[in-house]
Order: sequence, then C-alpha cells, then structure tokens
Amino acid sequence: MAKILIADDERDIRDLVAFALRFAGYEVIATSNGEEVLQAAQANPPDLILLDVRMPRMSGYEACRRLKEQPLTAAIPVVFLSAKGQEAEVYEGMQLGAVEYIVKPFSPDNLLQRVRAILETDQR
Repeated sequence: MAKILIADDERDIRDLVAFALRFAGYEVIATSNGEEVLQAAQANPPDLILLDVRMPRMSGYEACRRLKEQPLTAAIPVVFLSAKGQEAEVYEGMQLGAVEYIVKPFSPDNLLQRVRAILETDQR
C-alpha cells in the first residue's frame, strides 16, 4: 500500500489524519513541521505528502517549494490541508505545485476519497 507523509503541527489533527489513513491501509509517516517533512521525504520518499500551511520553523508553502526543487521529491504529489481557505491562499498553494488544497475542517471519509483519487491518477 502507498506511503503517505503528513506534516501538521496540531497534534489532534495529525493523529486523526494518521489514524484514518492507517485504518484505510496506508503506511503513514507523521511530522510536525516543514523542516521535518523535508528530512523525512529525502530519507524515505513517500507516494503522497499532506501539508498544513501554517507550521512552526517552516511553512507548508516553503516546504512545498523546497520539495518541488529537489529531483528526488519533485514529482511527489502534495496536498495542502489548511484552515486558511481564502482564494489567494488556495491559488498560492496550487502555484507552488500542489495537486489539491483541502480546507479544514474536513471529514476523514472525504479526505480518504481524495487521497485515493490522487494516488490512482499519479503518473510518476
């Protein structure tokens, strides 16, 4: 099954997302900030990355930009999970190379549907 890397500084959300994904059969690596996600993605490239936008030490936007600059991680689909759903923020995330921008709060079922769809269409 696919490996998914999560970065969210809110422990409850990170744990909920990780639980839902593991329950669905995915391998999950959970991190709490942008720096950790960069390290984890380089050490063990996942099939999909879920990024919060607002995190300490490095924002999700900056992490996405850096992931897309590295040959090893450039093709990995990135999905933003954010409470910030204004049009300008969604646009910025998509311009940085994200394939999806999901606004919090979201249902675990909806998240799983979107994750499955992304992984099924990934052409790497």
